[in-house]
This record gives sequence, structure tokens and C-alpha cells, in this order.
Amino acid sequence: MSIADIKKNAEHKMLKTIEAFKNELAKVRTGRAHPGILDQVQIDYYGSLVPISQVANVSLMDARTISVQPWEKGMGAKIEKAIRESDLGLNPATQGDLIRVPMPPLTEERRKELTKVVKGEGEDAKVAVRNLRRDANEQAKKLLKDKEITEDEDRRSQDDVQKLTDKFIAEIDKLVLAKDAEIMAV
Repeated sequence: MSIADIKKNAEHKMLKTIEAFKNELAKVRTGRAHPGILDQVQIDYYGSLVPISQVANVSLMDARTISVQPWEKGMGAKIEKAIRESDLGLNPATQGDLIRVPMPPLTEERRKELTKVVKGEGEDAKVAVRNLRRDANEQAKKLLKDKEITEDEDRRSQDDVQKLTDKFIAEIDKLVLAKDAEIMAV
């Protein structure tokens, strides 16, 4: 393994960390509705748990309402029950075949709790990026120990990995600030 491979591998894993962080942020509910909120809801479909998107069409009716259109007639009650029992605090209402899921407005206290959750997720993502930095530096140290690279190359490699780490941590900070602003917007 060369230094270029170590850097490329570290960058690839850091990108995956950012993607995972973005997915976690999408699960944090703001005052506005978006279909991704229901992604974690599982429905009992003939004995197996499946995501809601595999048994119904999930879309937006307006800025504060999600509509869920089941593909099978008998699934409406199961979907409504699964949404109600999820820990999202949503109260769906059935209108014929269509399930409307209105988003309740967030209280100031709940908004502050959510910003703490977002900051916590951001810290977890930063820790993951720093762990990737450590792993990359350890791989470079091993190459140095095996005399496959010089000390200058090792130092340059550590500097490059640190620049990568700084870039991704700045990206995480930017995502946290954007999500905080979105949550606190009334």
C-alpha cells in the first residue's frame, strides 16, 4: 500500500462518514414536512418488517403535511398504526385510501432539544473522521517502520491527512449550523 492509497482510502471513508451524517440529519424533524421523516417507520407486511416506502407512495401535500397512499387496500390501517406507534410524535389521519400525516409545530423547548441532538450527531461524525485520520497515520507509520517510505514522506502524508480531516470537520460544522438554523426557524 502506498501513501496515495492511504490518502485515497481515508478520503473515501471520510466521504462515507459525511453521507451517513447527512442521513442522520435528515431523520431529525424540523417544523417542515419531508417524506424522509417516515423512512425509519417499519410496517408488518405479510410477516416481515419493511420500510413504509415499499408498501406505499409517500409524498408531500403541502409544507406541513405528508400524504401516504398505500398500494394495497388492506394496508392503510397497518401503516397508520405503525406511524402512530413510531417515536416520531406524529398523528396520522385516514381519508378513504389516503393517509394524511400533519406535522405538529415544534415548541421552543423541543427546538432546543433537537439542536442538542444535532450537535451530538455532529460530534459523533467528527470523532469518526478523527478516527479515520488516526488509522491513516498509523498505516503511514507502519510503512515508515517497514522502511517503505522516508520520514519526509511520512510527515507530508500526515500533513495531507490532517488537511483532509480539517476539510471534513469544517463540512460537518457547516451542516450542523445549517440544520440548527432550519430547526430554529419558526
